[in-house]
Amino acid sequence: MFSLELSEEQQMLRDLAHEFAAKEMRPVAAHYDQTMEFPWPLIRQAHELGLMNTHVPEEYGGLGLGCLDECVLVEEMGWGDSGIRTAIEANNLANAPVVEGGSDALKAKYLGRLIEEPLMSAYALTEAEAGSDVANMRSTAVRKGDKYILNGEKMWITNAGVANWYFVVAYTDKEKRHRGMTAFVVEREWDGVEPGKKEINLGQRCSDTRAIRFTDVEVPAENVVGEEGAGFMLAMKAFDHTRPTVSAGAVGLARSAMEHAMQYATERRTFGKPIFKHQAVAFMLADMAKDIEAARLLVWKAAWLKDQGQRNTKFASMAKAFAADICVRVCTDAVQVFGGYGYSTEYPVEKLMRDSKIFQIYEGTSQIQRLIIAREMFERV
Repeated sequence: MFSLELSEEQQMLRDLAHEFAAKEMRPVAAHYDQTMEFPWPLIRQAHELGLMNTHVPEEYGGLGLGCLDECVLVEEMGWGDSGIRTAIEANNLANAPVVEGGSDALKAKYLGRLIEEPLMSAYALTEAEAGSDVANMRSTAVRKGDKYILNGEKMWITNAGVANWYFVVAYTDKEKRHRGMTAFVVEREWDGVEPGKKEINLGQRCSDTRAIRFTDVEVPAENVVGEEGAGFMLAMKAFDHTRPTVSAGAVGLARSAMEHAMQYATERRTFGKPIFKHQAVAFMLADMAKDIEAARLLVWKAAWLKDQGQRNTKFASMAKAFAADICVRVCTDAVQVFGGYGYSTEYPVEKLMRDSKIFQIYEGTSQIQRLIIAREMFERV
């Protein structure tokens, strides 16, 4: 039976996340945007409250939450602050392929330590010449006895400078292209692992984004995730879980922008009345509301399909593309509602607009989502 009503447990998760977002995230959001510091105090609080690594299975110490559960939770944190949300939630992208394909020993070791302590992980796939075109990857891992020798450089890696370990994909057989990629868990402290400088990004500035260089890094064979040659498949399957949750974060950010715009529209008066009573402004707010509702429903469907064990790739990409696009539009229109004030750093919507843009880029650009949707539409024709 299908229902849009949240369960009692989901309502509790939502309320817990909303309280954390309102009391802990929002008051310090501007500080972390300006200083670009990694929000360690909030990481520790979120970890203590059980708001991190939430889909790690119970047998490895996690809550084992479903995808829809996580979307409900993440929307509230996206409403609180998108940059802090990304810092907190980035673990899930690194964890997902390990949950999907890692050995019991690998899961117990690397997922277990994230449950025990407020530690971070990172998903290292993108390279300077291999973003949307993953096959153009140059990183290699050569088998030598019971180890692999890893060399290469990754780019735009979230949590790169703060991670305890990385999920890394490299070629073990370049001739096989996608089928020649293998995934590994690589520890930050191993010899030859070198994170680069922190990137200064347009938005979500407290999220730690860097390059990572791997130089003759010795990776034990037992740290292969899944089987040799399965790296690309595991890296892509992770998105079926994480794209709905990232999209939920976009919905939360858009909701925040709409609420700020609505509040301002009741306070600002022109021509003798509040500006929300002018049709031009009222229609902008109405479009925000309908688009946010539609995006949330797409997110929930993608997550629900995942929880039912059904293929959700098409709907995960639909949710990601639609939620990202409406998030950018809603935040841009919120600035417009504020007028000149919206362009000032003294008001919150300027930051929200900057934070929104990355949703159209990370975890697959909006253009790549459309390619996936079209492929899924015609694959059985």
